[in-house]
Amino acid sequence: MSEGFIRSKRVAEAMMRVPREEFVPEEYRGYSYSDTPLPIGYGQTISAPHMVALMTDFLDPQPGQRVLEVGTGSGYQAAVIAEIVGSEGHVWTVERIPQLAEFALSNIRRAGYLDRVSIVVGDGSEGFEPAAPYDRIIVTAAAPEVPRPMLDQLKDGGRLVIPVGDMWLQVLRVIIKEGSKIRQETSIPCVFVPLVGKYGFRDGHYRST
Repeated sequence: MSEGFIRSKRVAEAMMRVPREEFVPEEYRGYSYSDTPLPIGYGQTISAPHMVALMTDFLDPQPGQRVLEVGTGSGYQAAVIAEIVGSEGHVWTVERIPQLAEFALSNIRRAGYLDRVSIVVGDGSEGFEPAAPYDRIIVTAAAPEVPRPMLDQLKDGGRLVIPVGDMWLQVLRVIIKEGSKIRQETSIPCVFVPLVGKYGFRDGHYRST
């Protein structure tokens, strides 16, 4: 992984502490620290380390914060954030595929973050209202537009990081909530798996709501 992708010392230290090999399927463990996405089953991937670093930098989580992640996958991104927010903070992460949620739960338990990570099976495009509001929200799948429930569940002064675009090319956006106003910053082009759900894609197509 190129250190040039990490601007924050806090993020760099967290990624050094979280063992990525614990979040990769056995057959791909030899590639755990290659800077590339890896398959984790069910058409999903664990993001390349440089993308995890970039998204975590943009998210800017702080110790003690409450964070929502949408798209648990293998649980690696949630573990990196949990390392940063520490024992006084908490990460709620939503996964729509039950088998992946079980995989992530096993990985997070083995890596030692179960005390600060809660995994929920459901439609992540709706956020997770029971634990709202959140200081930070991060989405690891691409949405056709920013889901309204996530904006509603974000605290004043909170930050949302989400890939937005069509099924093939998206832009990673950083959104900051300032009272009734939303400040949106466009960052880098990217390609993610689609966010499937009520406020995302459905069967490979955008579902209008």
